Amino acid sequence: MTDARNDDEGVRGRTVLLAGGTSAAGHACARALLDTGARVVVVGSSDERLAAMAADLPGIAVERCDLTDERAVGELRDRVRAGHGPIDGLLHLVGGWRGGGGLAGQSDDDFAFLLQSVIALRHVSRAFDDDLRASPAGRLAIVSSNAVERPLAGGANYATAKAASETWVRAVAQGYAKAARDAGREPTAAAVIFRVTSLSGLEDALAASFIALWDDDATAWNDVTIGIDAPA
Repeated sequence: MTDARNDDEGVRGRTVLLAGGTSAAGHACARALLDTGARVVVVGSSDERLAAMAADLPGIAVERCDLTDERAVGELRDRVRAGHGPIDGLLHLVGGWRGGGGLAGQSDDDFAFLLQSVIALRHVSRAFDDDLRASPAGRLAIVSSNAVERPLAGGANYATAKAASETWVRAVAQGYAKAARDAGREPTAAAVIFRVTSLSGLEDALAASFIALWDDDATAWNDVTIGIDAPA
């Protein structure tokens, strides 16, 4: 059966899921995606924040889900498919910061908190893997940190968690390329890493960078790391 999703108009008409999307960055991305004609599903863990976002952006769909719960993510996938069809894009925005105090301050509690983002990424990328591979233009992206390249003792937990997420995404990228190669076709899915020092003030730049992933074919983006910096 031919995939009915549009394959030649950028992100317009595509279904994009924002995981952990009730943050300021998620809000900016959802608004920008709506403005380009995409269908947007925002996933969060707070009913209050989801309701506020839906009220501000009436064109979006919202879903409450604990993304660290594998079963719940599977149920989320089924609800999204039933209500909106398969997705074409996934932006992982689950994150947070804990650190300071040098190496001695890198507590197990903080590390466990930071690893929730990695766990959520594993669950959501696996749950929607078939959708993104089957899409004529599937895109998965995460927001990582420049700390991966220059980790500090006071942010060792944070940099380690971000490095683990980057490793996972690069493995996803290899899987996309291999699946296309094994099927004897050109790749249509790409997995991308965005790196920032801080997202504060860069929410619109992130949104624009994410939407731009549909401006070229998958081979231009797969297994690519893109730095997002404040305008000069």
